[in-house]
Amino acid sequence: MTLTQQPTITTEHFVLRPLRTSDAGLIELYSSDERVARMTNNIAHPLPPGATEALLMRANDPKREQDIWAIDMTHKGGPDLIGLIMLNRLDESQSEVTGWVAPAFWNTGAASQAVHNLIENNPLGNKAIFASVFQDNPVSAKVLISAGFDYIGDAETFSVARSANVPTWTYLRKLN
Repeated sequence: MTLTQQPTITTEHFVLRPLRTSDAGLIELYSSDERVARMTNNIAHPLPPGATEALLMRANDPKREQDIWAIDMTHKGGPDLIGLIMLNRLDESQSEVTGWVAPAFWNTGAASQAVHNLIENNPLGNKAIFASVFQDNPVSAKVLISAGFDYIGDAETFSVARSANVPTWTYLRKLN
């Protein structure tokens, strides 16, 4: 199935836009930070050579299973990229939201605003969006709860950076 181009979502504070080749440097800088990698399930630490280029190729693949947006603050005089937010397609009406924000922008509300705006715009027309966070990351759980996600249970997920299974909290947000 060939997909349509990702929409750009403009908000008051930033723009959620598809990735560009020029994002490679900031993506590599931020995602190679151990603090970022340890809070994701799929970023290795240290970041292996070619990981950023592979991410950019997946993001631009017409048969992609994941839409990836850069959180871009240039229209407010900020950086081109402060993090990424993604929707992973689970089936025709459900997705999983994942993402990260660079440590310099933690506790600024950027993650909450990105999730709120992605949910509000619902670019994939989902009926439900899932999310999970590591249990040692309660700040991310608060982001989901503030965006209207409901806790639905505990699980565990393998973390590449930690090279271990890590306990998670799972959340669900039903949409119209």
